[in-house]
Amino acid sequence: MTIVENPDRRQWLIGAGAVAAAVVTDVASAAALQPEQESVNPMLTLAAQEFWADKNGVRLWVYRKRVNTAAPSPYGLLFLVHGSSYSGKTMFDLAVPNRTDYSMMEHFARLGFDVWTMDHEGYGHSDRTKSNSDIASGAADLKVAMDLIRRETGQERAAFFGQSSGALRAGLFSNLYPQHVSKLMLDALVWTGKDAPTLAQRRKMLPQLQASNVRKINREFYASVFTRDDPNATERMLGDVVAEAELKYGDTVPTGTYLDMVTKLPIVDPTKVQCPVLITRAEHDGIATDEDIVGFFERLPNADKQLVKIGGLAHTAPLGINRHRFWHALYAFLTMPDRRAPPA
Repeated sequence: MTIVENPDRRQWLIGAGAVAAAVVTDVASAAALQPEQESVNPMLTLAAQEFWADKNGVRLWVYRKRVNTAAPSPYGLLFLVHGSSYSGKTMFDLAVPNRTDYSMMEHFARLGFDVWTMDHEGYGHSDRTKSNSDIASGAADLKVAMDLIRRETGQERAAFFGQSSGALRAGLFSNLYPQHVSKLMLDALVWTGKDAPTLAQRRKMLPQLQASNVRKINREFYASVFTRDDPNATERMLGDVVAEAELKYGDTVPTGTYLDMVTKLPIVDPTKVQCPVLITRAEHDGIATDEDIVGFFERLPNADKQLVKIGGLAHTAPLGINRHRFWHALYAFLTMPDRRAPPA
């Protein structure tokens, strides 16, 4: 199914016939997008598509957003990997009342990327199974999604961004399938978990996490996500907006990523990450210490690596008040010129 958004009328039109009627921006207007500049053209019409990938009989929802034009996106594929408590669309394409700029997918699509995400097993639109949807399961989800993307686009590689446990999913995927990862961006990453305040609290939940493959979520939980590290890093209403988006899928999410982070770390081997890497770290984030992340960073073998700490942000940086500073760091990394060989 294809969905085209007309930003002038702010409505969604669905279906092939509606697509033809809704495209009010000429294809030539895509030229107004200047990939060299970090600026977006709000008049560009965006197209969104939904797909289904199959993982051994488990249906997984895959979602795409890009400028509505037949021409390839100037910067290629960007795959966004969600964390432990949100589905893909909530994390990366959130509609916030009276706001127009919370969608990371929309922002990067307007900058010239072909942007993808998915709901992992047990989350959002994807099948809810008896699996606890741990990190290894998430890496397997990414593999079947990437197989689908390859069939749709003919492209073998994408830049991957992972947030929180999504960083672990994306990092493990890069260990297992380096041929599919052109660049890797990790936010709210944890490596060994040593001395991490948030993980110390989660260890207290270990009996509960081991007793069930799902954990309960509610409005209070989503409010706490945005207040636990720094309540001033996000808008006050955001917990309610996220709860409204997520609770329509049910009142549980899988336990696997939480359980992995308190019993199985380290999961990602930095020495096996072959591509360029950006690690972003919020000013306030108890998921890991600075020392833990620096240790991971030092072991990355590719000379093209960056570690960026950004003030004014907490654990869920993509939805923070200062998310534009965060997006800027990602954009600068993604658009760095290719390395030139020395002259002969």
